[in-house]
Formats: sequence, structure tokens, C-alpha cells
Amino acid sequence: MRWPEFEPVPALGQDDVVEIDKVIARPYKTRWVCWSLAITVVVLFSVVATALRGETEGGGNFHLADQLAMVGLGFVFAGAILLFTRPRVIADSRRIQVRNIIGSHELEWALVRRVRFDDRSPWVTLDLADDDTLAVMAVQVADKGRAVEAVRGLRRLLEQSRAHGEAGV
Repeated sequence: MRWPEFEPVPALGQDDVVEIDKVIARPYKTRWVCWSLAITVVVLFSVVATALRGETEGGGNFHLADQLAMVGLGFVFAGAILLFTRPRVIADSRRIQVRNIIGSHELEWALVRRVRFDDRSPWVTLDLADDDTLAVMAVQVADKGRAVEAVRGLRRLLEQSRAHGEAGV
């Protein structure tokens, strides 16, 4: 048996920075609920589509195209539901990438003043240097312990970036 060949890893110099810390978070419970709901919607619309046969009380007729349209509507609604599974945050020592239901943002940590997870807020928000806020819908209160760990990780990365910035790294 022949082992695959790998390129050697270059040695790290004194000035090289090795990035170990990274936070990746997605909503956990929301994904389960949305996928279950999306599947249910497709099944429900498919069942309704198979029941659409014959004449209506108004004298109209249901055809195969009507049934396929109902199934298609089920998939469209399921797709809309699955948009709620889109949020994700990826953060490292240099930047944070936030993807919400609609829209994405990539920010350097220097633009972030604070990572907030208020008592009555459904998700994390970032206070930005220009006095704006950015919702981080990937970290939701419904995920409890996972959300707390993600917030701790984001705050740790924010503090690390400040420490590196002050040190001139």
C-alpha cells in the first residue's frame, strides 16, 4: 500500500501569527423547526393537490396543471420558510462575517464596539463604531447554552482584536 504524498508544512517564523480561535454559529432550534415545517408544508400541499380532482361547485375543472401548481406552491412556501435557516456568523481574530435572512455583512473588529445579548432580545446585536447596530440572527436566545458559548467566543475575539490593535500587531 502506498501512502499519499503531502507537501511539507513550512516552519513558522517569530513574526508569524497562527490563528486558532474561530467562532462559527448557526441557529440550532430554528433550523430544526424550519426544516420540519417546510417538509410538512410540502407534504400538505401535495396531499391537497392529489385531492383536487373533478369539477368544482362553480363549474370549473381541476386538471393536472392545477395539481402541479399546488405542489409547486408548496415548494415555494417551503423555500420561504427555509430562508430562516440562512443566518450564520463566522468570526476570527480579524473580522466577523454576519449572514442574516436577507443580507450579509463583513466587518473588521475595529468597527465593532460591543457584542450585546440583551435580556429581552431574541438574538445578539453588534454595536458599531458609527452608532449603528447589526443584528446577528445566527445567535438566538432559543439555543440557550450554544448561544452563550457563541457570545463568549465573539466577545473573546473582540477583546483579542483590541489587544492586538493596541500592541500594534
